[in-house]
Amino acid sequence: MLAAVVLTATTALTIGAGPAISAPGTGSASGSSQGGDFYLPPTPLPDGKPGQILRSEPYALAWAIPGQQGQLPADATRIMYLSADTHGEPAAVTGSYLEPTLPWHGPGPRPLIAVAPGTQGQGDQCAPSKTLAELIHYTFPLDIWVSYEMITVYALLARGMAVVMTDYHGLGTPAVHDYVNRAAEAHAVLDSIRAAEALTGISRPTGIFGYSQGGGAAAAAAELQGEYAPELDVRGTYAGAPPADLHDLMLSAPAVNGIIPGVIGGFGTGLLGYVLNGIVANHPETAPIIDAATNPAGKQMMAELAGTCIGEAVFRTMLRPATWYITSGRTPAEIIESSPELSAIVDEQRIGRRKPIAPVLIAAGTNDDVLTYPQVRQLAVDWCAHGAAVQLDTTAWLPPLFPSTAIGHLLAYLPATFAAHDWLTQRLAGAPAPSNCSALP
Repeated sequence: MLAAVVLTATTALTIGAGPAISAPGTGSASGSSQGGDFYLPPTPLPDGKPGQILRSEPYALAWAIPGQQGQLPADATRIMYLSADTHGEPAAVTGSYLEPTLPWHGPGPRPLIAVAPGTQGQGDQCAPSKTLAELIHYTFPLDIWVSYEMITVYALLARGMAVVMTDYHGLGTPAVHDYVNRAAEAHAVLDSIRAAEALTGISRPTGIFGYSQGGGAAAAAAELQGEYAPELDVRGTYAGAPPADLHDLMLSAPAVNGIIPGVIGGFGTGLLGYVLNGIVANHPETAPIIDAATNPAGKQMMAELAGTCIGEAVFRTMLRPATWYITSGRTPAEIIESSPELSAIVDEQRIGRRKPIAPVLIAAGTNDDVLTYPQVRQLAVDWCAHGAAVQLDTTAWLPPLFPSTAIGHLLAYLPATFAAHDWLTQRLAGAPAPSNCSALP
């Protein structure tokens, strides 16, 4: 999740002297959609099947070069498509479809990769279909953002793979983005594949790819595909550092609980605000419970973070422990455990209770301080018990560095991601999928 923060800062420093900085937006604290009428869904939503295209428009990637065959690395199309929210009700979701200029040299037709983005934030201005068109997004004073997912997306495009990337439910569109919601994210990812097929008129071999929040969304999509979208030709899923067990993360993640729990906070405290905002939006009956559990600082934090990208959320909350925002100094885990309603909702987000029907690569950093290794390994254990083809790779060679700052989470991102590119290319080529279920690390 917080790989985004350091990557954004690094990229901003690298391109700060570049040709342009996008014009400041108006903010999104109210949850209203930005970017013109494109992001406002039709009212009422038309009847249709999940994945149906509601509207589309071409747009220019910020990092693109005109070429004889089109834009390098891809021609981009912004899409709005039908999906389903966490309750299974129809919802409009936006995203991007990217048709690469370079050819596919593998067997068969050009494949499609559904990229599930990592943590962007909760403000509508953070939607990847907006930020891919900006060199740098900036709104005074703290809202600075770079679309770091271009690292993954451009690497896939360079291999000749088409890419579709969802914005997720409520990110860009007027609804509240229900951060790390298992069902809503799975629906958004799977329906983005359907939308890409509807847009192009082509059904083709597909892979699913995500790290951090995106790893959770990819994992949720992988295990829900068999019942929600069995017609899709998914050849494999990469789920990097997935948040498979929210309760465990609230209990043990150093970046959420702090350098010294209850005294000095970590860099991921703001993620708590995103989670709580999403719970209240999806389950209004929990509002009195969360209102009673949060002190004035906590209520202010939730309201402010609803309109932020993750970089600003970190700047606003880092080094303050989660207990700073909770009545009586309780921990997030204690709040969840004290409420049967919240416990049931958090439990519903657990990933690993269904069998993925296609092979899965899970990547985990043994010293990840945001999305801790034990809960990722447990996901592999659960899927192996269901009989799935699972390969669990670890970056055990990375030492613990500055726990609670998300450095451990960030350092695992690039090596895991580039290894996953090779793994997914092999699945699309039809090579047998490896599995280490018999001897998980």
